[in-house]
Amino acid sequence: MPKTGLKNLPLYYPLVTALALSLAAAVALGLSRFSYGLLLPLMRNDLGWSYLLSGIMNTGNALGYFLGVLATPFLISRFGVWCLLIAGSVMVGIFMLLTGIATDNVALFLYRMFTGIVSAFIFIAGGVLSVQLCSIHRDRAGLLMGLYYGGVGFGIMLSALLVPMAFIYAQEYSVLHAWQWPWRVMGVGCILVTVIIALPTQQIGKALPSQDTKQQFALKDFIFSLSGYFMFGVGYIGYMTFVVALLHEQGMHTKLITWFYSLLGLAVVASSRIWAGMLDHFKGGESLAILNALLGVACILPVLTNAVPVIFISGIVFGAVFLSVVASTTALVRHNLDQESWATGISVFTGVFAFGQIVGPSAMGWVADMPSGLERGLMVSAFTLFIGAMLASRQKELKKFH
Repeated sequence: MPKTGLKNLPLYYPLVTALALSLAAAVALGLSRFSYGLLLPLMRNDLGWSYLLSGIMNTGNALGYFLGVLATPFLISRFGVWCLLIAGSVMVGIFMLLTGIATDNVALFLYRMFTGIVSAFIFIAGGVLSVQLCSIHRDRAGLLMGLYYGGVGFGIMLSALLVPMAFIYAQEYSVLHAWQWPWRVMGVGCILVTVIIALPTQQIGKALPSQDTKQQFALKDFIFSLSGYFMFGVGYIGYMTFVVALLHEQGMHTKLITWFYSLLGLAVVASSRIWAGMLDHFKGGESLAILNALLGVACILPVLTNAVPVIFISGIVFGAVFLSVVASTTALVRHNLDQESWATGISVFTGVFAFGQIVGPSAMGWVADMPSGLERGLMVSAFTLFIGAMLASRQKELKKFH
């Protein structure tokens, strides 16, 4: 009989442990980053932002994420993976609370940037713990990894519920800047969720035997997948930043938008099951290429028509795919590198991804300020993702380089 207790969760209850890790992904991206797409129309109307400035705010978040990626390897070696995960989760909550009391553009930019920095700590640390958990349970590695990244969907679904609820409640009390209340509610939520994350995930690393390093990370070996992943970072973030604004412009009712975003989040959660077999099967860039191409199609659909069923299909397809792109690069690292190089590999891929996200929001915001700009911006996003698919398709399994 397996022993019970939190210290044995990674060994005997991997699904429970993976679900706890998924909450870290929910905090890192689902709440702290992707809730901005819902809040953007509210903040833009109140603060008088252009689409360019709206995009710059998310560029600040992406810039912070990039800086966090650069700092993460040192911080992991200094403090450990788990400590960085938990500290990052608490700090995300604090910076979201601060965003909920600010109105100055510079302060909001800085808080978005700081939120991005600590989000990187969480997401990379969680990714490292996820691949460590997968190494214990190799027969279910694709599912466990997908559950971690699918956790972002929990955060998206939660933000789709909390943002309109808190905003309406603030309006009932005639709050001057009603969009601030959702930030505060989500900030408190992030801190509370950290308690649930902490105990189950603490034991993951302790369940692993040490291994000798056999394969080091080398940029030249992953040049095509890194290039494809950069294009993903540029392309996907435009959809997540501006699609809700586009739906508002097209006249979609607020309740339908809430359903749209909730179903997108639900699709992210379901993606862990949808793509698990593919992530286990392909060892090169095939998964990254397929998923980038599907995202490109999802980006085009809202441009072709404003029919509600098609818009919902776009959101569901996008949700079912975009976090699995991230999982595909983690799987690529796991398939082709020794365990001791996983943290480095994940950090490099995340850095390239983060740099792409810096470019994406401001570029699309600039396009969106032109006539029919939001539609044109989504077309640019789709084109970028198709290029990423072509690049990723050239990535081969690492052993084939030798």
